[in-house]
Amino acid sequence: MFEGFTLERIDVGDAELRVRHGGTGPPVLLLHGHPRTHVTWHKVAPVLAEQFTVVCPDLRGYGESSKPPTTPDHAPYSKRAMAGDCAALMRGLGHEQFCVAGHDRGTYVAQRLAMDHPALVSRLCLMEGIPIAEALDRCDAKFAASWYHWFFFGQTEKPAERFINADPEAWYTATAEHMGHEAFEDYRRAIHDPATVHAMIEDYRAGLGIDRTHDDTDRAAGRRISCPLLFLWAAQDDMEDLYGDPLAIWRDWADDVRGCSIDCGHHIAEEAPAALATHLTSFFAPS
Repeated sequence: MFEGFTLERIDVGDAELRVRHGGTGPPVLLLHGHPRTHVTWHKVAPVLAEQFTVVCPDLRGYGESSKPPTTPDHAPYSKRAMAGDCAALMRGLGHEQFCVAGHDRGTYVAQRLAMDHPALVSRLCLMEGIPIAEALDRCDAKFAASWYHWFFFGQTEKPAERFINADPEAWYTATAEHMGHEAFEDYRRAIHDPATVHAMIEDYRAGLGIDRTHDDTDRAAGRRISCPLLFLWAAQDDMEDLYGDPLAIWRDWADDVRGCSIDCGHHIAEEAPAALATHLTSFFAPS
């Protein structure tokens, strides 16, 4: 996987990130979701690397990146903290402005990166998520039935970690056939590490509290995403069933929004890598 890429661990201040980077051209940052690692991009990143410098980190807490101690408000696992890691990472690699793509939980980190560090992000692709504040505002019985894990993970009275760690592969059901053997083994190591499971759950606890507060504060202040935004969603997932037209939601947060669905399931980079690479190449190409 990732032929020609460099794999290293980079200190970004409050965390150390496992990072793979390679290629030549304008810089692109790819942010994975839960419970994946940066390896989820292994079919997409090499294609992009033909035209771009591609940077793929494990988000803090995920994979082999460090797991800072948490706090009662879960701020160390807020998307603001993760976005700060990404800003420091890209600056450390010499990139003062770059494109970003985020999937699933990585969507929230990418959104926060564009909101908190607008001078850094030239173009933004988000996949399979609407702002956390919007999702929670729209939460109904249908959402709760489909996405109950948000609330299972989010509570602390009966921590989810105990149940997941009892049999991680029963809870997380990816397969080598789906992901590819090497990618699956990387993912499998992550889900069998109790420290990683705890950190991934902390991401969701932050989501129900401090992350929502950050979204609400931005919305009340009228802050918007200033760069062009491409939103992609999986036609075989439930984005349209839950929200109708997701582009209409993102237009409340950004001025320049475009997007479409891709005929696949939730893990777009693994299920439709060629289509995703085509969309990203076209959108991120310099004018």
